Amino acid sequence: MAMTEASRQVGVVLRRRSIDNPWVDHMWSPVMLLDDVPATAPWTVLSSEADATIYYAGPASIDLFSSDTANYRDNLADGEPRIWVALRRQDGGSELELTKVTADPTEGEAMFESGCDVIGTVPMPADIASWIAAFVDQFHVERAFHKRQRDRGGGDRGQAPDVSPGEGRDRT
Repeated sequence: MAMTEASRQVGVVLRRRSIDNPWVDHMWSPVMLLDDVPATAPWTVLSSEADATIYYAGPASIDLFSSDTANYRDNLADGEPRIWVALRRQDGGSELELTKVTADPTEGEAMFESGCDVIGTVPMPADIASWIAAFVDQFHVERAFHKRQRDRGGGDRGQAPDVSPGEGRDRT
């Protein structure tokens, strides 16, 4: 069976907040996803306060794969479905680039171990949740779990060669 894919463009909004820390003077965090990509240039300041600035970071693609529908279904069933957003510093500098936006909780949690500089979750907008639910309804195939049985020593696989006790063991 061929894998089916679907993609949707979204806009990503981030917050840069000043923090009181001896090693870092600010912290980035995703704030929200926009259902549609606005006609706004990436890294446009949307609002600014004394200790925080909100930016439109730019467009990103949410990609769905038919092999991951169980993960999307679990995310939607959670009650508060989330979208994971990952950003990485470009060439070790201060500029960030969007690296991944995903609705797959397994992939999202794995991003925390990837070395990305900024990873966070945002609430899943209702339009995106409806789009993902329709994809799951159309392409989800329940896969039965089959527990593997141990091979209990049939045949010669995994057995030690025939050696008499004491034979072939040179102990000095």
